[in-house]
Amino acid sequence: MEELKQKLTAAGFSGEIDDSEALRNQFSHDASLFEIVPQLVVAPRDSADVQRLVSVVAREKHQIKDLSVTARSAGTDMAGGAINDSVIVDFAKHFTKIESVSPTEAQTQPGVFYRDFEVETLKVGSLMPAYPASRDLCTVGGMVANNSGGEKSLEYGKTKDFIKELRVVFSDGNEYTVKAINKKELDAKIAQKDFEGDIYKRVYELCERHYDAIKAAKPNVSKNSMGYTLWEVWDRETGVFDLTKLIVGSEGTLGLVTDITYRLVPARAHSGLLVLFLKDIDELGELIPRVLEHKPATFECFDDSTLLLTIKFMPYFLKMLGVKRFVHLVVSLLPDVRQLLRGVPKMVLMVEFDGETEDIVRAKIRALHRELSAFRARYEINGFDETPTEGKSEKFWIMRRYAFQILRKNVKDKHTAPFVDDFIVRPEYLVEFLPKLRKLIRKYKLFATIQGHIGDGNFHVIPLMRIQDKKERDKLLPAMKEVNNLVLKYHGSLSGEHNDGLVRGPWLEMQFGKEVLGYFREVKHIFDPYNIFNPHKKADADWDYSFSHIRDHF
Repeated sequence: MEELKQKLTAAGFSGEIDDSEALRNQFSHDASLFEIVPQLVVAPRDSADVQRLVSVVAREKHQIKDLSVTARSAGTDMAGGAINDSVIVDFAKHFTKIESVSPTEAQTQPGVFYRDFEVETLKVGSLMPAYPASRDLCTVGGMVANNSGGEKSLEYGKTKDFIKELRVVFSDGNEYTVKAINKKELDAKIAQKDFEGDIYKRVYELCERHYDAIKAAKPNVSKNSMGYTLWEVWDRETGVFDLTKLIVGSEGTLGLVTDITYRLVPARAHSGLLVLFLKDIDELGELIPRVLEHKPATFECFDDSTLLLTIKFMPYFLKMLGVKRFVHLVVSLLPDVRQLLRGVPKMVLMVEFDGETEDIVRAKIRALHRELSAFRARYEINGFDETPTEGKSEKFWIMRRYAFQILRKNVKDKHTAPFVDDFIVRPEYLVEFLPKLRKLIRKYKLFATIQGHIGDGNFHVIPLMRIQDKKERDKLLPAMKEVNNLVLKYHGSLSGEHNDGLVRGPWLEMQFGKEVLGYFREVKHIFDPYNIFNPHKKADADWDYSFSHIRDHF
């Protein structure tokens, strides 16, 4: 890599170029169960640096076969999408400017943490609501790369639904503006007869030639992060052509995003929570539709394992929250501890409503409470907790949002192994699906928590394993295969939010079939003919490669 460093410097690259062992090891893993040590870490200062980097890498690719670049910001990816064995591009160091914010949109660089971005949008009374549970840890660029979603996706949708415009450096080394355009504008792009025009021409021809097959390939669930979202690029009825639908969720395999313009929505002033403690999950098939009829803003859940671990590791929250919030948390949990003495619920459901006034929120909560109370004995619901303000509901959101961090840091001799962590099936199947899932978890003797977005059937199952133990490692492939087969049997998607990365990319053919996988590979080749962007992900994934890079220590 010494020659590449020299060529980058000669090209005018002004950011940091580092091949120290310490930094390479630091960037060798993300939040996944994989580890790959890069040869070089670069931190571009601006878009011109990114363009210089891509241009040099594209020129040198014929000399260095395995040369590639992988974008990275916070490194919270749970699928292994932010690691590679060549060049890591660190956007978190310099791409940290929020350029403008208005009540309807905000322009930002990709290395900005979502937590800081939200502070600025709330100042103008607005929100970008497609944030994940890792909202305090992730960056806005990572959200674009994964097409992230979270607790508010039930009402609002995912990141792709809030992109107004992207600036992207493609494999020719130039930066382009990408946004939705009409057919007349598309024809003008195609007529350019240059690299950008060629991309528009070939993607349009692909979508038009296989229009029906591509539209039919869309998973029949409310959200999906598997593959490339080809079915939303071209719509004959509206005449809209939108390449942002391909870039969002592409894990940096099609180009490097340097700037993002998000669409914002008004932040509602009040919210409240109805919490249900379920002894038995058998009636979820009836309970879920009743809740959804009331159109909640969010509908979340976590299981008994999550609940008990949260209580067991309560001291961890002292460091994370600070003394004042920790004391408030402990005091607010006391009534629920008394509730638990009567029996630990199998699942805790959280139904949140929001509105312009507290009275509106309270009325929504009470209306659902009254309806569910009529079925209380039948559903064996232990009790209800009305929390009409955000402050009172904080304890449940802490359990839901921070469970993964707790597991990663506190369970001795075991580590989180997110390999079946993000599947989604339609809610009407859950009454059949969840018992079968639990049976598989028991079959492989996995100590795992189940949590997620029950309103759209998107679950995060996080096993805790001793990956360094061969017997444990040997469970990964057969357990993954059985869970994935179960998900697909119920017409689901293997990823609702976390994307393919190294862990799910190899299963794209299983999800979509050979024909559609061929379309994905064509997309990759159109944008990236020399495979310089984040190899071994998406349509370029291979399980033998992925499995050979599973971490053997933590």
